[in-house]
Amino acid sequence: MTAMTMSTKHLIVIVGPTGSGKSDLAVEIAEWYGAPIISTDSRQFYRGIPIGTAQPDEEQLRRAEHHFIASHNLEDEFNCGAYEVAALAKLKELYEQHDVVVAVGGSGLYIKALCEGMDSLPEADPALREQLAKRLQTEGLEALCEELKERDREFYDQVDRNNPARILRALEVCITTGLPYSSLRTGVKHQRDFNIIKIGVDMEREILYKRIDGRVHKMIEMGLEAEARAVYHLRHLNSLQTVGYREMFEYFDGDITLNEAIELIQRNSRRYAKRQMTWFRRDGEIWWVNPADKQAIKQYLGSKICTLK
Repeated sequence: MTAMTMSTKHLIVIVGPTGSGKSDLAVEIAEWYGAPIISTDSRQFYRGIPIGTAQPDEEQLRRAEHHFIASHNLEDEFNCGAYEVAALAKLKELYEQHDVVVAVGGSGLYIKALCEGMDSLPEADPALREQLAKRLQTEGLEALCEELKERDREFYDQVDRNNPARILRALEVCITTGLPYSSLRTGVKHQRDFNIIKIGVDMEREILYKRIDGRVHKMIEMGLEAEARAVYHLRHLNSLQTVGYREMFEYFDGDITLNEAIELIQRNSRRYAKRQMTWFRRDGEIWWVNPADKQAIKQYLGSKICTLK
């Protein structure tokens, strides 16, 4: 597909750091176009953890059709490759009824999988995967992060170091090939048969951090502690190795107090937001805008899509 023969189907991709208001903006844009929404958030896929993953609330779900929200069990392995296949199949289905679909989330690799496809990387030996999983349990994530830092500093600086699945996968490839994981990521884009329009949610860091801190307190008020206790027996799963649950599990273990857990969730969420912005800033296709500037967003989308209602 050349630039002169562009598809009439469009994917509006909303990206940005945690707590920046991506979901609200996505719902509003979806309403402008009568469009459905698909999630690119690697934790919102899972059932049973709506509070800690900030899944869309009842009102947002009522206002726009959502996909890949609470669609999988916590025990399910739903990695980037599986998501790419499932999301492209869902888009094909949605484009039968819609010219525009909105994608929203802050998981950089899943957004890459959707928009560009994933690199073909070697599979690790099952024995190696089991060995690394055992090391995660006995040595902890920090030790594996340090090993990744030694083997591939470039990827270490980019990766979400609170996500053990990412760390383990990178180490698998490093150990299996003897090469840095980053050197095998070719970055070759797979051509999609729909137009991709990327919008980045931007705001001052001080404002973002206050929003993040406030959202954590709101999650506590909504029942995050009870939600985390309900899945505590599954704490070993990759789906629960994420900010919000890991700190709560430490509290349940008696290692920290509840107030310390809340402060750690706020701190780790701010650090995660910083890493997200580092990732997204490298993408020159993203148009950055304050989410409150609705007129500018409408004008920008209107210049890209001729069917704005």
